[in-house]
Amino acid sequence: MTPFSSSVGGGWWSAMAVVLALCLLMLFNTESSSAARLLNTTSSISRRQHLPNGLGSTPPMGWNSWNHFQCHIEENLIRETADAVVSTGLAALGYQYINLDDCWAELNRDYQGNLVPKASTFPSGIKALADYVHGKGLKLGIYSDAGIQTCSKTMPGSLGHEEQDAKTFASWEIDYLKYDNCHNTGTSPKERYPEMSKALLKSGRSIFFSLCEWGQEDPATWAKGVGNSWRTTGDIGDNWHSMTSRADQNDKWASYAGPGGWNDPDMLEVGNGGMTTEEYRAHFSIWALAKAPLLIGSDVRAMDSTTLEILSNKEVIAVNQDELGAQGKKVKWGDDLEVWAGPLSSKRIAVVLWNRSSSKATLTVNWPDIGLTENTIVDARDLWAHSTQSSVSGSLSAELDSHACKMYVLTPK
Repeated sequence: MTPFSSSVGGGWWSAMAVVLALCLLMLFNTESSSAARLLNTTSSISRRQHLPNGLGSTPPMGWNSWNHFQCHIEENLIRETADAVVSTGLAALGYQYINLDDCWAELNRDYQGNLVPKASTFPSGIKALADYVHGKGLKLGIYSDAGIQTCSKTMPGSLGHEEQDAKTFASWEIDYLKYDNCHNTGTSPKERYPEMSKALLKSGRSIFFSLCEWGQEDPATWAKGVGNSWRTTGDIGDNWHSMTSRADQNDKWASYAGPGGWNDPDMLEVGNGGMTTEEYRAHFSIWALAKAPLLIGSDVRAMDSTTLEILSNKEVIAVNQDELGAQGKKVKWGDDLEVWAGPLSSKRIAVVLWNRSSSKATLTVNWPDIGLTENTIVDARDLWAHSTQSSVSGSLSAELDSHACKMYVLTPK
């Protein structure tokens, strides 16, 4: 081997050694734990273009008719609900959307092809209802479908009428559209949903666009430029198994959420009666941490004090509405004992300790689990007890009843 080839070979090995060292250093610094990845808020998804309608900088908050009333809706119910959202103080906390779900329209369009409000239940029309809701300082949402009929089969879908329906909704001064995926033509939602998205952008009104194809084609991977939120799960039921399974299904898409576009594990069941107080508290805590839309699904006109207390927890709502917009996720689990966590603005961290087992248990979160060094000192704010532990270091523990949780905001000192 010539001196020239020898020197090149030596340089090659030296370069490879440097590259290997750098790779090991990067691996150690950024890949040593799931918590480190969780708390890295500069992922590529944050740079992805979102729907240019200026909406959804934080997850939407409001009420939807489906979970409690299903097709049994009429205009007086909607007016009374708007009244109750204001009188209970929920509106002042950020619950602003009053959303009609399925069954608000006649079975057939009019002779011009327009959607027609159902005369027996909405005799005053949708524009008059929007005026009433807007007069309360709230916003009105409506429902349609990316197929030929809605899921109830009682009203038309918008397939083939996207631009016409978007203009109708804008003329009624609608603020939010939930768009289902029933009775479609078998084509992909990736083909049909952008048509309504473009129509809404051309309608002359800013309308929040909520995609609801139940996560069937992984919308988190493609819907950020199409809608402001997208369902990641099937419909929720008012029971423990349904709620927890939706939380888990939604969790894997955490890195795709952010300001302008949110993962949606479906609406809240808090107050509908199928779960315990502790289970509803956990439901609300996880939805808030996961930056899910907070859409009340119960009858706010008849809430008991416990339901109102859960839904009106300002500190938990603040986690959901945090300006950083980073979805929290599950970071530690085993034996149905789980730690969920996520970063907040001002270098704070939100943490949920969740006992999903059938008996009382003690849960501990260690600082490395959530991306903190062991010697970090924090103030730990308990968001349900509304109390603060000062100068906590290393770890935090709580004894929890079955299906109960504790939720904290940790502020490094």
